[in-house]
Amino acid sequence: MSDNLTEDVVASFDGSADPRTREVMGALVRHLHAFAREVGLTEQEYFRGIDFLTRTGQISTETRQEFVLLADVLGLSMLTVGLDTKLPPEATAATVFGPFFVEGSPAYGLGDDIANGAPGQPCLVSGRVLNTQGEPVAGALVETWQADEDGFYDVQKDLGVPQNRGHFTTDAEGNFSFWSVRPVAYPIPDDGPVGELLRAGGRGPMRPAHIHFMVTAPGYARLITHVFAAGDEYLTNDAVFGVKDSLIAEFTEHPAGTAPDGRELGQPYASVHYDLVLAPTEETL
Repeated sequence: MSDNLTEDVVASFDGSADPRTREVMGALVRHLHAFAREVGLTEQEYFRGIDFLTRTGQISTETRQEFVLLADVLGLSMLTVGLDTKLPPEATAATVFGPFFVEGSPAYGLGDDIANGAPGQPCLVSGRVLNTQGEPVAGALVETWQADEDGFYDVQKDLGVPQNRGHFTTDAEGNFSFWSVRPVAYPIPDDGPVGELLRAGGRGPMRPAHIHFMVTAPGYARLITHVFAAGDEYLTNDAVFGVKDSLIAEFTEHPAGTAPDGRELGQPYASVHYDLVLAPTEETL
């Protein structure tokens, strides 16, 4: 081995048959070694880092992915979204996926209540799925999930039944609508290694109130995004850097009575309307 350790390690990947593997691993090794040199990494700090990553893996489960959370709070998730998602300005902006999506959510009809007993103020959510020309996208699959008024997702509560989670198909005019609960700000899980990192950095764990959406339709790029509640105090310091101004919407308060869809409510409720605009794929263009 030569005196140039970094280049020796990079060269060790030259035998890979995949050019992308050689490119990615070469860059990773160079940047990792440059980081250690820049900060003068001590052996004690090295082992503390190894312990941190070990515990990050150990706390991860099917319903809690601490490594995703780590990537989120370091801004890597949002950076990857920006690098990998090239959307025209007319399309709805993408943001982080988050760790709480679940495959196979229940199917609902338009206007159904997906709260399924989740605590919180009733909230009517509506909008349209459109293309960048402003035309409706019929038959689009809209998947949604969110936390309840206590700041918990259903998978964090081990209920055995989904709450505030479901999917819909848009009608001929691209409409979607459903009842859930008004979202609230909540802390990301901070009882593990990522929480330790935030506290060490003098950072908070809060995310502003939001609803998750994933929209897919033939001929269009998949959209993963949030709709954030206007006026939330954490919009400017989201723990995972996911807020974009174009994704902020007004949640309107209403007194008890008859909702726009004819539903009778004996308590005040909220509503929000937000259109989701899909970008065409290159094949469509």
